Parts: sequence; C-alpha cells; structure tokens
Amino acid sequence: MTMVDPEDIRRSIEAALPGARATVVDTTGGGDHFDVAVAAPHFAGKNLVEQHQMVYAALRSLMPRIHALAIRTEASEGAR
Repeated sequence: MTMVDPEDIRRSIEAALPGARATVVDTTGGGDHFDVAVAAPHFAGKNLVEQHQMVYAALRSLMPRIHALAIRTEASEGAR
C-alpha cells in the first residue's frame, strides 16, 4: 500500500468544498493515520454527521489507503 501525502488530502478537500480551509497532519509519519481540521462555509446548517460525510465524500478515492482519520469540522463564513 502506498503512503498518502497529507497535501493530497488537503487538496482533495479544498477542491470538493470550494472556500474550505483544511489542515492535515500525518499523526504517525506512516502516511496512513491523519488528523484533519476543516473549516468550510458548506458546513453551515449541517449537523456533525453531515459535515463528516462531506469530508469522507471528498476523500473517496484516497480512503482505501487511509487507515485512520480523525476529523474536526466547523462552519466558516464566506460565499459558497
């Protein structure tokens, strides 16, 4: 299994959710455990489960190579 680059995760989230700001940390250095924080205007009015589903959808192609993913989300201001 090839390692996932944290930058690929960030780019995938920000491409799927225009206006989002994502911070990604490889928590073990092995390229398969990540901590992700995402602030996005798309999260406004969505509950936590819906917000996390949006992040997982953005990472659909990368998920087979990610073993663990901790997600923190928050709605940010801005145009969608």
